[in-house]
Amino acid sequence: MVMAMSDSGASRLRRQLESGGFEARLYVKQLSQQSDGDRDLQEHRQRIQALAEETAQNLKRNVYQNYRQFIETAREISYLESEMYQLSHLLTEQKSSLESIPLTLLPAAAAAAGAAAASGGEEGGGGAGGRDPLRGQTGFFPTPGGASRDSSGPGEEGKQRTLTTLLEKVEGCRHLLETPGQYLVYNGDLVEYEADHMAQLQRVHGFLMNDCLLVATWLPQRRGMYRYNALYPLDGLAVVNVKDNPPMKDMFKLLMFPESRIFQAENAKIKREWLEVLEETKRALSEKRRREQEEAAAPRGPPQVASKASNPFEDEEEEEPAVPEVEEERVDLSMEWIQELPEDLDVCIAQRDFEGAVDLLDKLNHYLEDKPSPPPVKELRAKVDERVRQLTEVLVFELSPDRSLRGGPKATRRAVSQLIRLGQCTKACELFLRNRAAAVHTAIRQLRIEGATLLYIHKLCHVFFTSLLETAREFEIDFAGTDSGCYSAFVVWARSAMGMFVDAFSKQVFDSKESLSTAAECVKVAKEHCQQLGDIGLDLTFIIHALLVKDIQGALHSYKEIIIEATKHRNSEEMWRRMNLMTPEALGKLKEEMKSCGVSNFEQYTGDDCWVNLSYTVVAFTKQTMGFLEEALKLYFPELHMVLLESLVEIILVAVQHVDYSLRCEQDPEKKAFIRQNASFLYETVLPVVEKRFEEGVGKPAKQLQDLRNASRLIRVNPESTTSVV
Repeated sequence: MVMAMSDSGASRLRRQLESGGFEARLYVKQLSQQSDGDRDLQEHRQRIQALAEETAQNLKRNVYQNYRQFIETAREISYLESEMYQLSHLLTEQKSSLESIPLTLLPAAAAAAGAAAASGGEEGGGGAGGRDPLRGQTGFFPTPGGASRDSSGPGEEGKQRTLTTLLEKVEGCRHLLETPGQYLVYNGDLVEYEADHMAQLQRVHGFLMNDCLLVATWLPQRRGMYRYNALYPLDGLAVVNVKDNPPMKDMFKLLMFPESRIFQAENAKIKREWLEVLEETKRALSEKRRREQEEAAAPRGPPQVASKASNPFEDEEEEEPAVPEVEEERVDLSMEWIQELPEDLDVCIAQRDFEGAVDLLDKLNHYLEDKPSPPPVKELRAKVDERVRQLTEVLVFELSPDRSLRGGPKATRRAVSQLIRLGQCTKACELFLRNRAAAVHTAIRQLRIEGATLLYIHKLCHVFFTSLLETAREFEIDFAGTDSGCYSAFVVWARSAMGMFVDAFSKQVFDSKESLSTAAECVKVAKEHCQQLGDIGLDLTFIIHALLVKDIQGALHSYKEIIIEATKHRNSEEMWRRMNLMTPEALGKLKEEMKSCGVSNFEQYTGDDCWVNLSYTVVAFTKQTMGFLEEALKLYFPELHMVLLESLVEIILVAVQHVDYSLRCEQDPEKKAFIRQNASFLYETVLPVVEKRFEEGVGKPAKQLQDLRNASRLIRVNPESTTSVV
């Protein structure tokens, strides 16, 4: 009874949710009003959840059922399509057989048939007639296990009919007919083996076209039909003869960078046929494309004048005797290592034995160095050049930034050295530097920005300049004795890498508005690391100066404005009173600070107890100005000379003008005397210290500072006078 009520409640709930006018918000509102408590809502929620799971299961079941029906329908369509292909093939063969019978033989055939019938009647037997010419037609595809060359009729029609037959026998290869002039050369059954463990994988059928190789797999349930598996252009296909190693025999390998496949023929004869016809077809394709390129590149000249030999009016007596052709010197190419050279190169490339491949090429070039180039040698060189192209592509891939960048610059030495031996020095240099640029960029990006700025800059400089130093040393090893243009390329690359470093450096130091002292320490660290490159003869200091000059100018200007604003603010609150430091410790600390600023005679400005006979404004100005000068000198290089000098003059003028204004306006004799004492400290102590420290840091005196001090020198006047001249 309860189960029946539950089922009826579930069906009622389903009908309610499936109704067209169902609104979720209204339903929940009504449910909340009608429920007695939380328990009813939980039960209702469980019923809805169970209904949702049931609906999901039904949906999955329906999808699966429809999917099975779709698969069965697709299979039936495939069977019907195959039968239609077979029917079309039979009709095509019958039509071509009928068209191949010469019309001139029809009367003779009729007469022969009549004679045969008459003789048969005379013998009283009425025996069987002649053999039906159509019954003698043999199918194009061999029986399973065999191999055959193209046996179709000659001409383009036969070749197209052969390709049509291929289209009917192999599923999924309709796109083969898109290439004009394509035809089948050879085909046969093969067994594919796994390259690593030599385990049998599957039975396949190979179709060799005049420009590609098609591999198709057998369809066990449909005899004589195949499914398309792979298509390999002959340009990038290498054939390697696999030596017999019982029970593994009659095998050959196809190399298609970056993969390879191993196939086994039925016997040694079929294997030999496969190897021969593959090489012949590749050679014919290469020769055909070479001729097409020559014809396309050759200019169309005026028609040639007929030769003397074709002139019928030329006297035979006047013809010059033909010069016998000089027989070209023959080159011995019968040696075993030369015969197997293309296959050995393929094996070396497949096994990543780059050194062995280049050694074989050097050996061949040394052997053919002083020898002529008859057609066999040209043919051999064409084969070898194709392998050189493949080897170069593999080496280029080894140096691409997409490969792993671990191992440092030494990991690229193998590929770079072999490219240089192949005569690709410029390409090797370009790829090596591109690889190292990607490595440096990745290393900088992987640095975590944590802690103080100075700590990050230490890590950044260590990572970048260490990578740069290792790259320079590896470059010197790899490209020693090569063209000097490679070294120019390295210098250009180093400048580009330095720009990458400065971008990361400036973003962390200058864009984040760090203090001038922090910026000065960071620049100092970068300069010290940059000077380490001098050990290998690489000086990039001028580059880092040129790249940082704008950022440093901006930092100096910004800090100068901060000092000027602070000085003006103190000047506005100036009361011209002596400083009282309250404790001897504070006075001792101030003495040490002024001594570190270069003011050695500060003792004469201290009074009894903890008093200082100077204004707080002048003392603060002295400490701030000397601090700015010290930090700016850490950032100094010749391009910043005028920027630093003008900033100092602007800062000093603020204090000088304030003292001058106070002397002119103050009427109290005691305060005026105190102002004179501060002015004397400023002109006779602070400004000379600034001049001296600037000259020590820069290496030459600053005439602008001297002129400023001389122009601002106080002219002694009567202390009782209320006027002063500055």
